[in-house]
Amino acid sequence: MKHQSCFRGAVLAMGLTSLGGMAMAEKITIAIGHQSMCTDTYTAGIVVKELGLLEKYLPTDGKYADAEYDVSWADYSSGGPITNQMLANKLNFGVMGDYPLIVNGAKFQETESLRTLYVAGTGYNLKGSGNAIVVPVGSDIYSIDQLKGKSVSTPVGSAAWGMLLKAMQDNSIPSAEYALKNQSPAVGAANIAAGKIDAHSDFCPWSEIMEFRGTGRKIYDGSETNVPYLHGVVVRQDFAEMYPEVVEAFIKAVWAAGEWIREDPMKAVSLMEGWTGVEKEVLYLYFSKGGHLTLDPTIKTEWVDALKFNHGVLVKEKAIPPLDFDAWITEDYVKAAYADLGLDYAADKAMMVDPAEANAGLPLEIWHARDGISTYPDMPAFLTAMAEMTGTGAKLNATYVYDVETGLKLFGKTAFWVKAGEDYATFLRKGEAETFAAAHDGALITFDDAISDFVTEG
Repeated sequence: MKHQSCFRGAVLAMGLTSLGGMAMAEKITIAIGHQSMCTDTYTAGIVVKELGLLEKYLPTDGKYADAEYDVSWADYSSGGPITNQMLANKLNFGVMGDYPLIVNGAKFQETESLRTLYVAGTGYNLKGSGNAIVVPVGSDIYSIDQLKGKSVSTPVGSAAWGMLLKAMQDNSIPSAEYALKNQSPAVGAANIAAGKIDAHSDFCPWSEIMEFRGTGRKIYDGSETNVPYLHGVVVRQDFAEMYPEVVEAFIKAVWAAGEWIREDPMKAVSLMEGWTGVEKEVLYLYFSKGGHLTLDPTIKTEWVDALKFNHGVLVKEKAIPPLDFDAWITEDYVKAAYADLGLDYAADKAMMVDPAEANAGLPLEIWHARDGISTYPDMPAFLTAMAEMTGTGAKLNATYVYDVETGLKLFGKTAFWVKAGEDYATFLRKGEAETFAAAHDGALITFDDAISDFVTEG
């Protein structure tokens, strides 16, 4: 029965195929599940889709000489539904975050014969930023320990759900001491805006969307877990074994999407805004130089370790079956894709971007609605320009500064500002700003206060 089942699955996947490795006469269906509202999936999702990058790399010679491809894309709000559709054989590929990835692998291995393979990454943040816990902007909650006895929502099964469980475990807050509610990103964000939930844990870029729109404020950033936050690509094993060159083509498209974004981030975020509805100013926080996201298809040893750690977090909550990582993770396809592209896989795999180091000394930025982005080497220059622009009534789309502690890029308006003597510093979290102020004989001030120090009369 097992062999019969596998044969039927193979026939369904490939359509009518001639025997003996001869050219395929029928169409090859390639169904991909992606998330247009999750920035870290874009290089294997919306960018590949809109630019037609997969079609560019699909094989057309050898056994594929007569193949006709039927490529379809299905958009989901989180990774869990993608796994369900893959189990139902309605999707071949899935693009999702770290916790959904391991749930995907474990759920497939829980079946008698179905399996997926983790074949490539899309992007990462080394320290874990991307997920966050947000409260309504007027809330008096500023730290995670204040969530005891509160209602906290999250898309259950998502990367943000996993981070929330890890954060609560780290802070000795058992599940019995808070009310966990399952809410999609859009519903959670709406409830934060309306003050109908105490806190909402979500994945990228939802916390920044809430910050940008002035409805929410971060109290916990994923970087506090100190576990890398990553996304990647899974594919049904039966499909991968039937069409290995198609899997390699998909990975080539992932790489090309990253190169396209890096070449011109401003053009990329402007187009992606139209494709996704996410404000370009939010997307710039992720995809610009110094942004939260490092685009990288390689499968690093550290990623495997992080995924194993994340699996352990879910095991503690009795929320996941076992997972054989050695059987699930393979670098064969990504290495083959790199080789075909003439790229050095080992060199890219060894490269690691730490925002605290990589973003040191990067210029501060002001996004003028008419004139675009201008850069400033230091705080006095930045604040002087802000004073001049606001003094003329100029419309500013956004401003960008960096967190002293983590190197993360922040919106100027949502950062916690400290003035110590003639110096200014910006922070992601209020507690660290207060500690810095106390150590440097400084004080917390508002962004407007900092700008007002540089207003000149006349």
